[in-house]
Amino acid sequence: MYQFLSTIIKIAVISLLVGAGLSLIDISAEDILGFVGLSPMALWIYLNLFIDWAIPNMILGAFIVVPVWLLIYLFRPPST
Repeated sequence: MYQFLSTIIKIAVISLLVGAGLSLIDISAEDILGFVGLSPMALWIYLNLFIDWAIPNMILGAFIVVPVWLLIYLFRPPST
């Protein structure tokens, strides 16, 4: 658990430093999105479309995965 939290903190600090550096040279998130041909609104629409696709598929997969996991968990021999 400590290693996971340490990694999250490192990623947050590096992201903050990179964001501050980009801000110093006047580059914004909107500039980067515009460079790849997206607007913030288009990105939001694509994100919503992805969520609308992903959630039903996750639930559908869970109908199979959860019962299989439960059976394996109940019937496997105890580890020593």
